[in-house]
Amino acid sequence: MISEKSKEIIGNYIMNYNSFDIEGMVKLLHKEIIFRNFTNGEMNTETRGIQEFRELAEKSSKIFSSRRQTVIDYSAIDDKAEVQIEYEATLAVNLPNGLKSGDNIQLKGKSIFGLYEGKISLIEDYS
Repeated sequence: MISEKSKEIIGNYIMNYNSFDIEGMVKLLHKEIIFRNFTNGEMNTETRGIQEFRELAEKSSKIFSSRRQTVIDYSAIDDKAEVQIEYEATLAVNLPNGLKSGDNIQLKGKSIFGLYEGKISLIEDYS
């Protein structure tokens, strides 16, 4: 079972993510935060520590004119929270894969959150 406090921390992180509030996101992170992004089962991004996370967050925030993660469900996996997510975004730039500025993206995926000392210490995004 996931504690209400953990849900609150994760919810605040997602709210800050949706509003491009990088400082708000970073305040919720443990100094040793590990972030990983997986697409089609393969890890394509990893950061370690707040500075690397902040740099990635600032870079990726410029790619979208809007973005929204919506939590569909929470479940506990060992000592972590697994969050089912619906994601939608509008691109602000053209991407090398052929997507163009103004295109909309819609994905379903999940995020795994680990918490330590009342802060988010692990985020793994899967899409």
